[in-house]
Amino acid sequence: MRLTVKCAVVGDPIAHSLSPVLHRAGYAAVGLDWEYDATLVPEGELATFVAGLGDEWRGLSVTAPLKREARALADVVSDRVALVRSANTLLLGDGEVHADNTDLPGAVAAIRERYEGPVGDALILGAGATAASTGLALAELGATRIAIAARTASRASDTVAAIAGHPRRPQVRVVDLATVELDGADIVVSTVPVIAQTPGLVARVGNVGVLFDLFYHPWPTPLALAAPHTLISGLDLLVHQAALQFTAFTGVAAPLPAMRVAGEAALRERL
Repeated sequence: MRLTVKCAVVGDPIAHSLSPVLHRAGYAAVGLDWEYDATLVPEGELATFVAGLGDEWRGLSVTAPLKREARALADVVSDRVALVRSANTLLLGDGEVHADNTDLPGAVAAIRERYEGPVGDALILGAGATAASTGLALAELGATRIAIAARTASRASDTVAAIAGHPRRPQVRVVDLATVELDGADIVVSTVPVIAQTPGLVARVGNVGVLFDLFYHPWPTPLALAAPHTLISGLDLLVHQAALQFTAFTGVAAPLPAMRVAGEAALRERL
């Protein structure tokens, strides 16, 4: 009997994820009878989870807090994973685990879809794995000076090292998230959750020309509501990186418009 091919998104928490909506819409659009679910995998348990998967499994989308674990357990890593130092995509099925990172090219595509201007000076709020991949995307787009706003400078060391390791060698510095001024950068990227978007931080976003808020639920975030000019959303990033995953898993060109429409509809239902 032919096994149904399976994929999933893993992380903790995971119930909020739109990835199943996007990938299932993609399967329907191209006529694939595949399954895609959301599975709760706590921090520290990804390797055990992957080891228990059967031959029907083709790929995993990996979200927080598992992206660095995903890199560590892979047998083969892409150049992007080596650069970002984390993985959001695991390819299965040939006896080896292959890791990739679609956050980086997904962020490049999301920014350029909404904004065609310069990104020479950039500011990133937050210092985790997503900040690293987004910072590298900014370097790809020409950023030469990137500031990382962190609550604790020591926690930003891995992210700083990853971004500074880009072949274009951008200048990377760490600033205090509690007091950072947001104006002056060509683009501000927020990787901080709603709970960390304090009134003081939100009050300082009023003069920002381009805001890229990587969260999509709940949406709009306080920062997104206060952004006066160009806004790039977490859904923009999610759709572009999911489309790249879709093609990696299936070998079929992703139906990006269908995936975006499904994501937008799902978000409206959550309001």
